[in-house]
Amino acid sequence: MSESLDTVDLGEKIVRVLKTIYDPEIPVDIYELGLIYDVFVNEDYDVKILMTLTTPNCPVAETLPMEVEEKIKSLDEVKSAEVEITFDPPWSQDLMSEEAKLELGIL
Repeated sequence: MSESLDTVDLGEKIVRVLKTIYDPEIPVDIYELGLIYDVFVNEDYDVKILMTLTTPNCPVAETLPMEVEEKIKSLDEVKSAEVEITFDPPWSQDLMSEEAKLELGIL
């Protein structure tokens, strides 16, 4: 029982870290921007992040996933971290949080 709580707590800690990573072209963090589709944490503290980019030709396509992986790996509790990029479904403004839409003047 306590292990499942630990993985939930770690998942929440990972989300806090993701909210410190910003798309360099948009002044909103990647979590609120809707680029993070899922965060998986298993009982061994292996982490997998399923994310997308705003476009397949995104200028940070090489660096942003590596930054995400490195920041997640830097957490003491994380044993390993892997970032998987997907474009299914493709990113759209509908995936953005209301906070992000307000920040960008979309709402």
